[in-house]
Amino acid sequence: MAHLLVVESWVGSMSRLLPRALEEGAHHFTFLTRDLHHYLRSAPEGAGHPLLTARNVVTAPTNDIGTLLPQVERLHHALRFDGVVTSCDYYLPAAARIATLLGLPGPSAAAVESACRKDTTRRVLAAAGVPGPRFAVCADGAEATAAARDIGYPLVVKPVDLCAGMLVRRVDGPEQLAEACRALAAFPHNARGQRRTPHILLEEFLRGPEVSVETVTCRGVAHVVGVTDKSVGGAPAFVETGHMFPAALAPDDLADVTGTALRAGAALGLDDVVAHTEIKLTADGPRVVEVNPRPAGNRITELVRHVTGIDLAAACIDVALGREPDLVRRDTGLRSAAIGFLVPDVAGTLASVEGADAVRGAEGVLEVQVAEAGRTVEVADSNNAYLGHVMAGDPTGLGARNRVEALLAGVRPLLVRS
Repeated sequence: MAHLLVVESWVGSMSRLLPRALEEGAHHFTFLTRDLHHYLRSAPEGAGHPLLTARNVVTAPTNDIGTLLPQVERLHHALRFDGVVTSCDYYLPAAARIATLLGLPGPSAAAVESACRKDTTRRVLAAAGVPGPRFAVCADGAEATAAARDIGYPLVVKPVDLCAGMLVRRVDGPEQLAEACRALAAFPHNARGQRRTPHILLEEFLRGPEVSVETVTCRGVAHVVGVTDKSVGGAPAFVETGHMFPAALAPDDLADVTGTALRAGAALGLDDVVAHTEIKLTADGPRVVEVNPRPAGNRITELVRHVTGIDLAAACIDVALGREPDLVRRDTGLRSAAIGFLVPDVAGTLASVEGADAVRGAEGVLEVQVAEAGRTVEVADSNNAYLGHVMAGDPTGLGARNRVEALLAGVRPLLVRS
């Protein structure tokens, strides 16, 4: 049993996984937030509200690291923490800084900050010879226009400090590039009220299937838990439409992508961390898309547990406590698990989702979730726009993706057009 400081969490699928891992580990936690009202809404589906189990809830300026650190230090003297965690990308650097200040286990703050800034990641990996796209970091649209001529169209425009695919766009010419740059300039703060860095990252457009490598590094030893495949749609945005674990890769490709992910983590100096490294399998070999110093989101962590019995949320807590994580594979009865998302391609108001009830009782289904009627729907331009999902497993082989796609074909959102 340990006492953890949890900083600004409960987002996405981790809103269920982190509380479950804390409970299953018999841990206590103190919750730190700048805005408690952000969390006073409905609990994650099928769970009680995570804050009901907190030992303490403390309001603190989590967006002002200079003011926050001395306050947390005083809090530590009173409450004594054994580790620091967060499930929100925007507070991963703060959690690492806090752990360093308090002398607690965890990855170095410099490594986490480098991984969380896409432009810094690109520079570090390029210097280490880890393969990635050609890229340029630009201060404004004028610099981006000049850099685009060197990289060549099509290319990808990215913010350097957002997550979930927000404002990531493929652009095929100068007019689309200018529009993407204007969109970035019009978004000066992230969803947690933090001021964004206004830099623009341009990258060569990489062709080929995308996978992610799920790893756990502890005391200098990196463990590959497995590789997940990804389906991406929503052009010109990059919206993840589904995943399967494990990915159906040839042995040589599997060795190449896992080796590339391990080199990327080592180049960034990531240790005592669970990581999710996204890689494109191009005709010229694997290329790193990005490195995330936290467990995979978008239900991938749940797919891994369904197939292997390994709980990456629990591993995240273990490494934050300086403990060896349990990475022993168990027979779960499944050889693969997959998820497919309901991705809206028209705007309107959600009237209902047809077919969901029939799918819930189908063979192999692990989870079905759909949005409630009355929700305002926009055309998906990031991973934040889903209307639901279907998750299923295959006990015999790598057929989970086909099973999910067949089931999802019977689920249809009905919208009243705006």
